[in-house]
Amino acid sequence: MANTKEEVVESPEIHFEPLVNLPPVDTKTLEEDEEELLKLRARLYRYDTAGDTPEWKERGTGEVKLLKHAGKGTVRLLMRRDKTLKICANHHILPQMELKPNCGSEKAWVWNTPADFADEEAKPELLAIRFGNVENAQKFKAKFDDARITALNDEKGKGDDTPEKSADESSDSVESPKSPSKEDKAEDKEADTVAEKLGGMSVKDEQKEKITGTKCNDSPESAER
Repeated sequence: MANTKEEVVESPEIHFEPLVNLPPVDTKTLEEDEEELLKLRARLYRYDTAGDTPEWKERGTGEVKLLKHAGKGTVRLLMRRDKTLKICANHHILPQMELKPNCGSEKAWVWNTPADFADEEAKPELLAIRFGNVENAQKFKAKFDDARITALNDEKGKGDDTPEKSADESSDSVESPKSPSKEDKAEDKEADTVAEKLGGMSVKDEQKEKITGTKCNDSPESAER
């Protein structure tokens, strides 16, 4: 009986050496010395006052992190956009930062930061963040408030290292507590005003799409999970 199977001819293995050998590159994220306290998906907005009409503009959607430095003990908020991983928020959490509800919404928060480094230079910003559900919003607030307490305790600890005062000086300091500065009062008032009127503002995303509404819950847009 004739063999109907075709004979398979093995081809020799051909190997080409690369013209240039590139060593592996260790990419640094600058998060190597930090502990991740929280990571949640959210949508971030910034309050833009540069134009004729102040308005909320979307900064991006992605994962927001709270990172604690192993050596310094400081906590910073870091958020990167999806796909591009471009930073849209990067600042330390300070004792005076207070999360304020966005027009009564349980999914969004508004706060002031005196120095955000998202654009690689310090800028004061009024930010708003919105989560996909109430549970994540409450998780964020709990960790954020814990970071504020940590920062406050660190400041008190540094104050304990200062030379001791006499009894008269100590009594004077107790009788005359330091009042909040005008700048702190102005920032708090601005945050309250903007949060209350947020529903009447228009929202622009990066593609210049405008979304208007008459209810507080309509703006900013709800974040995707």
